[in-house]
Amino acid sequence: MVGSMIARSGLRLRLLAVFSCLAFCALVYQFLNLQSTSIISEQTFFVQKRYRARRGRHPPPGFAEWFEFAKSKNALVLEEFFDQIYHDLTPFWALDPQELRRQARSISTRIVVRGHVAKMVTDQPRSWMDSWMELVQTLETRLPDIDMPINVMDESRVIVPFETISEYVEKERSTRHITNPKSAVSEYMTLPDSDEEETPPFDPGFSRPGEGGYWEMARAGCPPRSPARNSHVEHINFSSVPWEFENFDRMSYHGYVMNYTLAKDPCVRPELQALHGTFLEPISVSTSQKLLPLFGGSKLPVNNEILLPPAMYWAKIEHYSGGEDYHGGSWGSKQDTVVWRGSATGGRARESNWSGFQRHRFMSMMNATSVRQAEETDGSGINFKLPDYDKYSLAKGIVPDILEEHSDTGFVHLVCFPYIEADPKCSYTDPYYEIMPGLSMKDMYKSKYLPDLDGNSFSGRFRGFMLSTSLPIKATIYNEWHDSRLIPWVHFVPMDTTYLDIYGIMAYFLGGHDDVARKIALAGKAWSEKVLRREDMQIYTYRLLLEYARICDDRREWLGFVDDIRSS
Repeated sequence: MVGSMIARSGLRLRLLAVFSCLAFCALVYQFLNLQSTSIISEQTFFVQKRYRARRGRHPPPGFAEWFEFAKSKNALVLEEFFDQIYHDLTPFWALDPQELRRQARSISTRIVVRGHVAKMVTDQPRSWMDSWMELVQTLETRLPDIDMPINVMDESRVIVPFETISEYVEKERSTRHITNPKSAVSEYMTLPDSDEEETPPFDPGFSRPGEGGYWEMARAGCPPRSPARNSHVEHINFSSVPWEFENFDRMSYHGYVMNYTLAKDPCVRPELQALHGTFLEPISVSTSQKLLPLFGGSKLPVNNEILLPPAMYWAKIEHYSGGEDYHGGSWGSKQDTVVWRGSATGGRARESNWSGFQRHRFMSMMNATSVRQAEETDGSGINFKLPDYDKYSLAKGIVPDILEEHSDTGFVHLVCFPYIEADPKCSYTDPYYEIMPGLSMKDMYKSKYLPDLDGNSFSGRFRGFMLSTSLPIKATIYNEWHDSRLIPWVHFVPMDTTYLDIYGIMAYFLGGHDDVARKIALAGKAWSEKVLRREDMQIYTYRLLLEYARICDDRREWLGFVDDIRSS
């Protein structure tokens, strides 16, 4: 039934431009796959040269050893893969290195390396610190002395005003230069034990949001003329056609994500302040507007943390991966279903604000009964609106039928606030949701389509989904370390956080384009097995910490690897 309806819809023509890059990208992928050995061999001679051309400095000391480490791990080393490191670290060149070291020592949760031995400093047991510690320990004999503060909260914690960051970036650019090799320094400074330091501790000024909520803090990180700095949305009325949803229409290509980077940027999507729990009311807020080194697994585009591979990606926990050795069966053996299970996380979902939370909205939009009721009334539910069906060549009645036959989604916990353990249900959401049995990642892999949604911050499942033989459908407003390594519509399917495109995505793939879904799923898996391995996380972290050690060094302007120049 679905196939015949969609065959008449002309969706293939509408999505032609979105998928036209698949053939070209497949050729690029095939070339990289076949030529990876020769690429690495070539990089042995030219990687330092490319570094200087792209970064405007000599590589840091230890760079040659880093590259040999990467080669020993059979890594695909592309300089672009490490752009995130320089985006994160560039502003810190504007701060005095002694001040950076003082700031780092003032954070109570950190990893310290002294004399090639790593140890963990924490005020109390903290989630995921052990995993990050284990990652650093695999590199400790190669690392210089550092103090590495860790953000142990789900939420990001540093938002420096855009104007200040711009000044810092400009200062770094003005001082960037290729040092005379004769003046270069090849040894990092050694640091005393942090307990021996007598300088007064740094006060980050962590604070909670004021009257305007977290959105007021977040939008300070946006450019002055951006929509976010000039717009305030208290609440979205789903019973009408609010302008906020038209924003996605303007940014999309025929209703599909066209620019994945812009689609998740709150600076150009001010409607997110009323459509995502991060801005409505996060679980925890402790934010500084001062630039300080703080490492974390994810951040909003407006945040200034230094990104690490997330701890749950490194940890071998089946809850987030399905197991390191199991990634699902063959595509043909899978069910034609969209499957999702999870808790109703995203922030403090109160009676007054829950209708704006992203996971609640997705669950409502995947409920055939709710959608059918919306179709019969004004096109909206209590916490969602239906997209323009004409944009996707859909008609009334088709979407509920697709959902009934091909959707298996539900909450395993409602996480209401305030939470009452004796009565875990929520009186204000009971009419709309029922608790469903959980599903392991291995069971999820039996389905072809795996939506991945933000919770309190990013989702820890994405790497597992990417390595599976199923197709990830990713909606997020968070950045991660690997973003430059993955290509939307080639390695995964991007979805907007409004979820207005979910019905078009389902209808297209289920309506006769199973081959396209399979191609993306398997291309993403094969590519992830080259660039998202545990070894790649080590390589990224190793390089990041060499660069971080340099900016914290009193002689940073002269620190650099120049052996290749001296010997030439």
